[in-house]
Amino acid sequence: MKLNVGAGLAILALSAALTACGGSTGTAPETTSPAVTEGSPPASATAPAASVTPPSATQESAAVDLMTATSSAGEIVVDANGMSVYFFTKDVKDSGTSACTDACLAAWPPVTTAAETPQVEGVTGTVGTITTPDGAKQVTLNGLPLYYFAKDTKAGDILGQGVNGVWYLADPSGEMIRMGASGY
Repeated sequence: MKLNVGAGLAILALSAALTACGGSTGTAPETTSPAVTEGSPPASATAPAASVTPPSATQESAAVDLMTATSSAGEIVVDANGMSVYFFTKDVKDSGTSACTDACLAAWPPVTTAAETPQVEGVTGTVGTITTPDGAKQVTLNGLPLYYFAKDTKAGDILGQGVNGVWYLADPSGEMIRMGASGY
């Protein structure tokens, strides 16, 4: 009996966490998988073929937190390993906090740094940090926190572009790239 109550509470907690990450837009495409919330990708997420030119091997990427790369969405911001970074439209500029919390962070992990001041190459927007609830330094661009997309598994992936109409790639000036959105 206690096992059933515990499982029910776990499901309820997970549902609440996903809702806190953005809630459902009600416009998710038809699928046989469960409903999609704004903070989590659909189970069958696909995006246009990514054609990102990763940073060259001659760049000193180890000392750089953010740099630029060419993708099918144009010039984008990537980390030192060429992984794409995203904005969340529910974040508030210069608030010092992230609107992506709890279960949302499983799908959208924060871009973090150990540096006092994040180092950039080719990024012209204002770069800074905020402190995450666990004490890490999350990198910001123009006052907005940056995130990875868990389904981007290799340099050049841009599968998070436009997910649920609230996740967008960052351009070097610190603006959201809204073209080429996948529309999940």
